[in-house]
Amino acid sequence: MPMRIGGLASGMDIDTMVSDLMKAERMGVDKLKQKKTTLEWQRDNYRDMNKLLKELDDMLSPINKNSLTLQSTFNKKAVSSSNEAAVSAKAISASANFSSSIEVTELASSASWKGALNPAVPAGAKEMVFKVTDPGSAAPREVKISIAAGDTMEQVLSKINSSTLGVSAMQATLKGETQSRIILTSSKTGASGSIVADNADAKAFMTSLGFAFDAANPNPNTLKKDQTGTDATVKVNGYEMVQPSNTFTINGVEYNAKQKTNGIPVSISSTTDTDSIVESVVKFVDKYNEIIGKINGEISEDRYRSYQPLTDTERESLSDKQIEQWEEKAKSGLLKNDAILSSGLNKLRNDFYAPVGGAIKDYAQLSDIGIKTTSNYMEKGKLIIDETKLREKIQANPNAVYELFNAKGTAPETMGIAGRLRASIKDTITKVETKAGNSLMTTQKFSIGKSLDSVSTQIDRFEDRLVQIEDRYWRQFSAMETAIQRANAQSAQLAGFGGGGN
Repeated sequence: MPMRIGGLASGMDIDTMVSDLMKAERMGVDKLKQKKTTLEWQRDNYRDMNKLLKELDDMLSPINKNSLTLQSTFNKKAVSSSNEAAVSAKAISASANFSSSIEVTELASSASWKGALNPAVPAGAKEMVFKVTDPGSAAPREVKISIAAGDTMEQVLSKINSSTLGVSAMQATLKGETQSRIILTSSKTGASGSIVADNADAKAFMTSLGFAFDAANPNPNTLKKDQTGTDATVKVNGYEMVQPSNTFTINGVEYNAKQKTNGIPVSISSTTDTDSIVESVVKFVDKYNEIIGKINGEISEDRYRSYQPLTDTERESLSDKQIEQWEEKAKSGLLKNDAILSSGLNKLRNDFYAPVGGAIKDYAQLSDIGIKTTSNYMEKGKLIIDETKLREKIQANPNAVYELFNAKGTAPETMGIAGRLRASIKDTITKVETKAGNSLMTTQKFSIGKSLDSVSTQIDRFEDRLVQIEDRYWRQFSAMETAIQRANAQSAQLAGFGGGGN
């Protein structure tokens, strides 16, 4: 950098003069920075629109348990029991309404194992291996439990309880006894099931706690039960059966036996859970209305072209509130009349309104089930629901409503509404990403990113050029100062010569 002389000879404020000259020179780079900021705002706005579309798609995704793409959403049943205290039930996968009669003769109970009195934690660390066969299961599973040297009984029991052994372990003093013992209770009910000490550490540990082994079992390392678990005995529609658990499923209906019925049958029946199905449809329509409202607002927002992003110098002269108000105007309308979003919304509207070819009569389009567009054109395609009509249609044929949303046609005109919507949403999201990318894409993968790279390169070059221009100004002023200094020196010297002649 050349030496800078700041106006000592001329008396001029060179710093201010150069600064003022550079303000004019910086106008070009400021415009480029404003362009860059505008592109960044526009990119972010596009991505916000994609987030909204993704939210709508997620409502239709099978991972949403109330998705309109799931048969189970339209198969929901309201189940009633004539004696909830004895037997309750709920529909798990039953597609049709049902009725049944159930009697409970015996309830299922859990097995337990009892150790000796006054147990002590065995010395030394143990790496125990057990083989556990759960009630109702034929395949054993391996469970490993590590005991450290010095563990207290409380720590040992905590490790057992937090393991996958499938028991609840406690130390208790039983009635009539004066010393405690360890008791294991299976977390599952049923007559079958076993625990085997499958290595030397496990057998030594269980032996030290006083647990007995079942000599009658083919595997002599099987722990002997103190109380054998029992299976539930029930009679469903007159047919007796045995279940390892008090909760069991038959034909898509989950029953929960709570107490014996003493020969008195409990009636279980179901009806279509219209309220729940209506709620799922309403939630989706509300989400659709919310999202198209936001996107419509974005593409119809006023654009204030005279409000450009603020430069650093402009920010310095404004308050925080003034900056906020300015930027609100500057950010407005960046996606006004955007072709991608406008086209995407039109597709969504068509997906909703167009009939589904081959659909069940009177269930071919949304208006058939009480869903139509509002008559207020200012709301730009929002949907309204006649809940009375929707409820009637669901009660009459919930499967037909499901097919309206999920018909498996390959052509758009025979495809269900949900399939059309998801395809259109995916297409629009892809087009937006081509324009504005996503957080995982490099700038060279989308058009705004490429523009940002180009503008950044121009800014860097302009900044380099400004450094050169500023240096040139300083060289010129420094040369002027040097010349003035010389002239002043010469003048002083001449004056000195003149004074010497008097």
